[in-house]
Amino acid sequence: MKKDSMKILVRQIGYGLYGIALSIALAGCGLLERKTNENPEGYDLNNPMVIKLPIELDEISGVAYYPPDTCVFAIVDEDGVLYKIFLNRPKQIEKWPFGNKSDYEDLVLLDSSFYVLSSKGNISAFRFLSKDTLAFQEYPLTTIGSGNEFEILYYDKTQQKIVMICKDCDADKKHHLSSFTFNPSSNQYDNSRFIIDVTRIAALAGEEKIKFKPSAAAIHPLTGDLYIISSVNLLLVVADQNGTAKKVYKLARGTFKQPEGLTFTPEGDMIISNEAADQGVANIMIFKYNQTVYKSK
Repeated sequence: MKKDSMKILVRQIGYGLYGIALSIALAGCGLLERKTNENPEGYDLNNPMVIKLPIELDEISGVAYYPPDTCVFAIVDEDGVLYKIFLNRPKQIEKWPFGNKSDYEDLVLLDSSFYVLSSKGNISAFRFLSKDTLAFQEYPLTTIGSGNEFEILYYDKTQQKIVMICKDCDADKKHHLSSFTFNPSSNQYDNSRFIIDVTRIAALAGEEKIKFKPSAAAIHPLTGDLYIISSVNLLLVVADQNGTAKKVYKLARGTFKQPEGLTFTPEGDMIISNEAADQGVANIMIFKYNQTVYKSK
């Protein structure tokens, strides 16, 4: 073999080793993202039905499924506007203003009332008196100080309470997240709550430690499990209703660019909304639930 050819071969091998070393380094820094999703029982997260949304919904932050009309109600960050998106005809969207500008994060529909969470932890409740008239009331969370951030609001029918989970609260340490409950019958916050053990989530995810920042949650209508999604961590946590993590699934950014809303149909189909995140437009993804998995248990 000629010397020049030898040099080329050595150089090519050197570049190959360099590429392998770089890949290992990037993986260690968490810069290489997954290309496929890990699937919870009954779901294929790699093959959703995707509904693209108009630009005004680019910052969709919360969704609630409404079975009679096969639709989801939705809110966006900053603007106090309620949207109604028909899943079988997504170009048909209705909307109503309900409040002033604020950092709105999540939404619960209970009977005929809507409950909207702000990032500070305050809940706004409203219901329609007529097609264009709303009854509106705000309920501030006064049991904790300022400097707290919330993104999760969901209804727990077992205890008949609305639950909110801290994303980043001053009172929490790095190893846990706290929750608060709101009683829709008395319109008051109460003391029943649970703590999410972040160290347990890290262990189930195969990590030494993580700073877990959940962005959406809902209770599965058939299994009763609490599903918690974190956009920052690209994780889906399946927990019991006391917030104890049972399994953790890693997600791919190619599917979930910025998941901020989570809800279920009565049949268990999972609906997740993604903000645009400067990657095209926002969307709603529907993951069909294979009920044979549930029935076989």
